[in-house]
Amino acid sequence: MKISRSLGTAATALAMVTALAGCTSTVTLEAAPQANSPACAQVSVRLPDQVEGLAKRSTDAQATGAWGNPAAVLLRCGLPEVTVSKLPCVSDNGVDWLVDNSKAPTYRFITFARNPATEVIVDSHGAAGVSVLSDLSAAIQSIAASKVCTTVSN
Repeated sequence: MKISRSLGTAATALAMVTALAGCTSTVTLEAAPQANSPACAQVSVRLPDQVEGLAKRSTDAQATGAWGNPAAVLLRCGLPEVTVSKLPCVSDNGVDWLVDNSKAPTYRFITFARNPATEVIVDSHGAAGVSVLSDLSAAIQSIAASKVCTTVSN
């Protein structure tokens, strides 16, 4: 009886370890200054389960998102609105994005003229920025734009 109980306990423990080994860890991110904005809550609830085929991961900060293992796409909502910039601007599905390629092959995209702003960091070794922005546009559109970029490239 003791052996049977011990084997059952060992089998349960092994099943739990195996299940946990398949889990991905939580991605640690820093919340943006305005992450508690109701607008960011609207973005958060609309984030897709997949971005460019990469599965969504758990994060430990409010109004954030991460996709891929390792994380190739990071999102933070709650940054100050940007309405003037020297960065190039691209438009995708009705959302204008400023493009910071200073750390290529990692690219930073930040929404233009949306309050609060949302930033997306894309590691181009794991995802393509254009596809990522397309996949996120429906969530981002929940924050209205106050104007459009004047020098937009598509």
